[in-house]
Amino acid sequence: MAELFSPSFPSCCVTVYLGKRDFVDHLDHVDPVDGVILVDPEYLKDRKVFVTLTCAFRYGREDLDVLGLSFRKDLYISTFQAFPPVPEERKPNSRLQERLLKKLGQHAHPFYFTIPQNLPCSVTLQPGPEDTGKACGVDFEIRAFCAKSIEEKIHKRNSVRLVIRKVQYAPEKPGPQPMVETTRSFLMSDRSLHLEASLDKELYYHGEPISVNVHVTNNSTKTVKRVKISVRQYADICLFSTAQYKCPVAQLEADDQVSSSSTFYREKRGLALDGKLKHEDTNLGCNDSLLSRLDTYLD
Repeated sequence: MAELFSPSFPSCCVTVYLGKRDFVDHLDHVDPVDGVILVDPEYLKDRKVFVTLTCAFRYGREDLDVLGLSFRKDLYISTFQAFPPVPEERKPNSRLQERLLKKLGQHAHPFYFTIPQNLPCSVTLQPGPEDTGKACGVDFEIRAFCAKSIEEKIHKRNSVRLVIRKVQYAPEKPGPQPMVETTRSFLMSDRSLHLEASLDKELYYHGEPISVNVHVTNNSTKTVKRVKISVRQYADICLFSTAQYKCPVAQLEADDQVSSSSTFYREKRGLALDGKLKHEDTNLGCNDSLLSRLDTYLD
């Protein structure tokens, strides 16, 4: 166990232990969320210990949540009663849970969640510098609290919250090499301009350079004065209606002229961005292999 995540109350009355915060969607199954919650018996008294897993979609700024109108929709909520344990909810403890229970003692209790396969992966829309509060996107949250019943209203200060991520890795088998071509005709010119662009591969990981091969055949009477290459991210976002948004990621422009009746070939490189929101290693959102998952939960 290289790293352990353990948020707790300011008074350390309740502490949640998780072995990781990224849970991988393997398409046929998702890594289980298994952890341990440690509760001070003097704080617990005659109450029960609950842990919830929530997947939520926020489609508006948090500061706009006024007059009972919230720009947030819970896509999935699951509740686990950690103490006293419910016999039908008990599952075999994982190796991590066994080690934590042995170390933390009798006041530690295991919990377990299975993330549905058809839930969307975690994604965040990068906010502007003037935006405040939580950003738009899909997030997963573990919440632990003590109460006499699950219906009891719990204040934020009396609960432990930990954001986790559902991520998806690229398939091992690469796809075909992408290539696209187009032809443009001009007025008063018998011949046309032919443009062909190709990539060295279909799949790129965070931080990898994107190699673009450009081949221009100019049979027209016009002169090409500039070649521009850009990388754009397209996102299908369901707000009040489904719409597609595009955002430029990288752009390269070169003053390479292609005269009439000549051919031009050049290789351009644009570095893919890398990183996470509010961290130095900010990654672009990965392609989701199951594009219709969010629509299913919004219908």
